[in-house]
Amino acid sequence: MASDLNPASEDTLQAPACCSARYNLAILAFFGFFVLYALRVNLSVALVDMVDSNTTLADNRTSKECAEHSAPVKVPHSQTGKKYQWDAETQGWILGSFFYGYIVTQIPGGYLASRVGGKLLLGLGVLGTAVFTLFTPLAADLGVGALIVLRALEGLGEGVTFPAMHAMWSSWAPPLERSKLLSISYAGAQLGTVISLPLSGIICYYMNWTYVFYFFGIVGIFWFILWIWIVTDTPETHKTISNYEKEYILSSLKNQLSSQKSVPWLPILKSLPLWAIVVAHFSYNWTFYTLLTLLPTYMKEILRFNVQENGFLSAVPYFGCWLCMILSGQAADTLRAKWNFSTICVRRIFSLIGMIGPATFLVAAGFIGCDYSLAVVFLTISTTLGGFCSSGFSINHLDIAPSYAGILLGITNTFATIPGMIGPVIAKSLTPNNTIREWQIVFCIAAAINVFGAIFFTLFAKGEVQNWALDNHHGHRH
Repeated sequence: MASDLNPASEDTLQAPACCSARYNLAILAFFGFFVLYALRVNLSVALVDMVDSNTTLADNRTSKECAEHSAPVKVPHSQTGKKYQWDAETQGWILGSFFYGYIVTQIPGGYLASRVGGKLLLGLGVLGTAVFTLFTPLAADLGVGALIVLRALEGLGEGVTFPAMHAMWSSWAPPLERSKLLSISYAGAQLGTVISLPLSGIICYYMNWTYVFYFFGIVGIFWFILWIWIVTDTPETHKTISNYEKEYILSSLKNQLSSQKSVPWLPILKSLPLWAIVVAHFSYNWTFYTLLTLLPTYMKEILRFNVQENGFLSAVPYFGCWLCMILSGQAADTLRAKWNFSTICVRRIFSLIGMIGPATFLVAAGFIGCDYSLAVVFLTISTTLGGFCSSGFSINHLDIAPSYAGILLGITNTFATIPGMIGPVIAKSLTPNNTIREWQIVFCIAAAINVFGAIFFTLFAKGEVQNWALDNHHGHRH
């Protein structure tokens, strides 16, 4: 298979990376996604302190299969924050409401990004989410309904950000630096999770839960100012970019972009390589969201280990994933540029490792019974290996249709948000008695979905720009 334009010719005039405009964009984007995920996960930590602990004792689901691990330490929490009487189901709705907003703006986000550019859209997405976060304590006071609506609004703001970022990279990322630049920018999400989980806990502990929202909200607004000031939508409009770098980026993309203004919706929806990404994205997120939302529950109720006292342990898996994303991005581009691997070959290898690896260790974690340290190790390896996907199917949108990458990501992310809404609900309903046996079923289902996604992607994905995404193909009949 022919690799994207002959790599050798491109490598000879590659503009240096250090202090370049495209790497500045990647680093700012990294912090943007850092803030976004911090805004997204801080509620799950703060919620523990927002709820009156007497309410949650009534539906205590701890199983007696494993011995108690941590001596029940009473942590002296700051008692100044208000407490609310929300039962477990209400808390589930509060945590899930985010996705209902998030799923709505994916495709419109991709479409708008291709029209008005990704810069403003991504900036306003983060700003909106940050401003809404500042109002969380007020909404909680007004009642559960208000809080659920507020979280859905945050989801609306956050929904446009990934499609907007993909759209920006379609005019900024040279094909042979795609994996590097994109994995740097999206890795911010993982590090945001890693740092905001323990940090939210510390803020709850020393101040009270309202400050969690104020702190991250203000950081988000600060980031927005930097973003609007420094970044531009295209290399042409950038104020301080060197001519050399500008030429390098534009010439590397010249056979890749389409100038037609209308979006070829029908050919897009008929494209099998796109559906390969949809299936992979859906399956990967099934495991990712099931773990993200239920890992604390599993550790607390099955392994009898209190996570609140150890936000650190919940964060370790995401730190592994972050490291893996950064390193695999470097590796993927090295394979393509230096070793002449074809694009599709790299995307397949990385997706297979990033989906079958986690599936294997997830099942293993379910079958080792009460060996709690081994369970943590397996779950960490599982999440870490998932980082390989960031150079696999995650950026395949830019390989098959750079001009419409934002829209394609909107489409795949719409499907991929469904597991966030139904995965945890299904897992809860499969574990009525909270036995290890029941959790094994949950883990096995997630693993099976992952393996299916990996195989489907390997069979049907493509690595080169599709005809409908180039100028010479006019899909619209008048």
